Amino acid sequence: MDDKKKDLCLYRLENAKETLGVAKLCYDYGHYKDTVNRCYYAAFYAVKAVLALAKIDFKRHKDVVAYFNKNYVAKNIFSRDLGKQLGRLKRKREDNDYDDFVLTTKEEAFEQYEAAQYIVSSIEEYLKQIFIKDGLELPYESE
Repeated sequence: MDDKKKDLCLYRLENAKETLGVAKLCYDYGHYKDTVNRCYYAAFYAVKAVLALAKIDFKRHKDVVAYFNKNYVAKNIFSRDLGKQLGRLKRKREDNDYDDFVLTTKEEAFEQYEAAQYIVSSIEEYLKQIFIKDGLELPYESE
Protein backbone atom coordinates (compact mmCIF):
# COMPACT_ATOMS: atom_id res chain seq x y z
CA MET A 1 0.00 0.00 0.00
CA ASP A 2 1.50 3.33 -0.96
CA ASP A 3 1.84 6.07 1.63
CA LYS A 4 -0.40 8.54 -0.19
CA LYS A 5 -3.38 6.13 -0.22
CA LYS A 6 -2.75 5.14 3.37
CA ASP A 7 -2.47 8.74 4.57
CA LEU A 8 -5.65 9.82 2.78
CA CYS A 9 -7.51 6.80 4.13
CA LEU A 10 -6.37 7.51 7.69
CA TYR A 11 -7.16 11.21 7.38
CA ARG A 12 -10.69 10.45 6.21
CA LEU A 13 -11.25 7.85 8.92
CA GLU A 14 -10.07 10.26 11.60
CA ASN A 15 -12.34 12.93 10.12
CA ALA A 16 -15.26 10.47 10.30
CA LYS A 17 -14.58 9.72 13.96
CA GLU A 18 -14.20 13.39 14.85
CA THR A 19 -17.44 14.24 13.03
CA LEU A 20 -19.21 11.45 14.89
CA GLY A 21 -18.02 13.06 18.12
CA VAL A 22 -19.48 16.38 17.00
CA ALA A 23 -22.77 14.59 16.22
CA LYS A 24 -22.83 13.35 19.81
CA LEU A 25 -22.26 16.87 21.12
CA CYS A 26 -25.10 18.17 18.94
CA TYR A 27 -27.34 15.42 20.28
CA ASP A 28 -26.38 16.11 23.89
CA TYR A 29 -27.25 19.79 23.46
CA GLY A 30 -30.58 19.11 21.74
CA HIS A 31 -29.54 20.14 18.23
CA TYR A 32 -31.22 17.21 16.53
CA LYS A 33 -31.19 18.47 12.94
CA ASP A 34 -27.46 19.13 13.27
CA THR A 35 -27.03 15.68 14.81
CA VAL A 36 -28.50 14.11 11.67
CA ASN A 37 -26.28 16.25 9.44
CA ARG A 38 -23.10 15.34 11.31
CA CYS A 39 -24.10 11.66 11.47
CA TYR A 40 -24.43 11.50 7.70
CA TYR A 41 -21.11 13.22 7.19
CA ALA A 42 -19.37 10.91 9.65
CA ALA A 43 -20.60 7.91 7.65
CA PHE A 44 -19.78 9.64 4.35
CA TYR A 45 -16.19 10.36 5.42
CA ALA A 46 -15.79 6.75 6.55
CA VAL A 47 -17.00 5.51 3.16
CA LYS A 48 -14.56 7.87 1.46
CA ALA A 49 -11.78 6.35 3.59
CA VAL A 50 -12.54 2.98 2.01
CA LEU A 51 -12.59 4.50 -1.47
CA ALA A 52 -9.22 6.18 -0.85
CA LEU A 53 -7.57 2.76 -0.77
CA ALA A 54 -8.97 2.06 -4.24
CA LYS A 55 -7.89 5.52 -5.46
CA ILE A 56 -11.54 6.27 -6.26
CA ASP A 57 -13.14 9.65 -5.68
CA PHE A 58 -16.23 11.48 -6.83
CA LYS A 59 -17.43 15.05 -6.59
CA ARG A 60 -21.09 14.17 -5.91
CA HIS A 61 -22.31 12.41 -2.79
CA LYS A 62 -24.75 10.24 -4.71
CA ASP A 63 -21.87 8.90 -6.82
CA VAL A 64 -19.83 8.02 -3.71
CA VAL A 65 -22.76 6.19 -2.14
CA ALA A 66 -23.71 4.43 -5.39
CA TYR A 67 -20.14 3.25 -6.00
CA PHE A 68 -19.80 2.02 -2.42
CA ASN A 69 -23.09 0.13 -2.61
CA LYS A 70 -22.22 -1.44 -5.98
CA ASN A 71 -18.64 -2.40 -5.17
CA TYR A 72 -18.73 -3.12 -1.46
CA VAL A 73 -22.30 -3.78 -0.30
CA ALA A 74 -23.52 -5.72 -3.34
CA LYS A 75 -20.35 -7.85 -3.16
CA ASN A 76 -21.01 -8.59 0.54
CA ILE A 77 -17.86 -6.86 1.75
CA PHE A 78 -20.25 -4.83 3.90
CA SER A 79 -23.75 -5.91 4.89
CA ARG A 80 -26.90 -4.87 3.07
CA ASP A 81 -28.08 -3.46 6.37
CA LEU A 82 -25.10 -1.11 6.42
CA GLY A 83 -25.95 0.01 2.89
CA LYS A 84 -29.58 0.62 3.86
CA GLN A 85 -28.56 2.60 6.93
CA LEU A 86 -26.21 4.72 4.81
CA GLY A 87 -29.07 5.43 2.40
CA ARG A 88 -31.38 6.41 5.27
CA LEU A 89 -28.75 8.72 6.72
CA LYS A 90 -28.35 10.39 3.34
CA ARG A 91 -32.12 10.87 2.88
CA LYS A 92 -32.62 12.18 6.42
CA ARG A 93 -29.73 14.60 6.02
CA GLU A 94 -31.12 15.90 2.73
CA ASP A 95 -34.62 16.27 4.21
CA ASN A 96 -33.26 18.13 7.23
CA ASP A 97 -30.93 20.36 5.23
CA TYR A 98 -33.17 21.24 2.29
CA ASP A 99 -36.82 20.92 3.31
CA ASP A 100 -38.59 23.61 5.31
CA PHE A 101 -40.36 22.88 8.57
CA VAL A 102 -38.74 19.50 9.15
CA LEU A 103 -38.81 18.58 12.80
CA THR A 104 -36.33 15.99 13.98
CA THR A 105 -37.18 14.29 17.25
CA LYS A 106 -34.70 13.20 19.87
CA GLU A 107 -35.53 9.58 19.03
CA GLU A 108 -34.93 10.09 15.28
CA ALA A 109 -31.62 11.82 15.99
CA PHE A 110 -30.55 8.98 18.27
CA GLU A 111 -31.44 6.37 15.61
CA GLN A 112 -29.31 8.23 13.10
CA TYR A 113 -26.48 8.49 15.61
CA GLU A 114 -26.57 4.74 16.21
CA ALA A 115 -26.56 4.12 12.44
CA ALA A 116 -23.56 6.39 11.93
CA GLN A 117 -21.75 4.77 14.83
CA TYR A 118 -22.37 1.33 13.30
CA ILE A 119 -21.15 2.43 9.86
CA VAL A 120 -18.02 4.15 11.14
CA SER A 121 -17.06 1.26 13.46
CA SER A 122 -17.74 -1.34 10.74
CA ILE A 123 -15.57 0.54 8.29
CA GLU A 124 -12.85 1.04 10.88
CA GLU A 125 -12.81 -2.71 11.55
CA TYR A 126 -12.64 -3.44 7.80
CA LEU A 127 -9.74 -1.00 7.37
CA LYS A 128 -7.96 -2.49 10.35
CA GLN A 129 -8.08 -5.90 8.63
CA ILE A 130 -6.76 -4.40 5.38
CA PHE A 131 -3.90 -2.77 7.24
CA ILE A 132 -3.08 -5.98 9.14
CA LYS A 133 -2.87 -7.88 5.83
CA ASP A 134 -0.34 -5.30 4.67
CA GLY A 135 1.63 -5.62 7.90
CA LEU A 136 0.48 -2.22 9.13
CA GLU A 137 -1.57 -0.99 12.04
CA LEU A 138 -4.02 1.85 12.42
CA PRO A 139 -2.10 4.54 14.30
CA TYR A 140 -4.83 4.96 16.93
CA GLU A 141 -7.41 2.85 18.72
CA SER A 142 -11.19 3.10 18.61
CA GLU A 143 -12.83 5.07 21.33
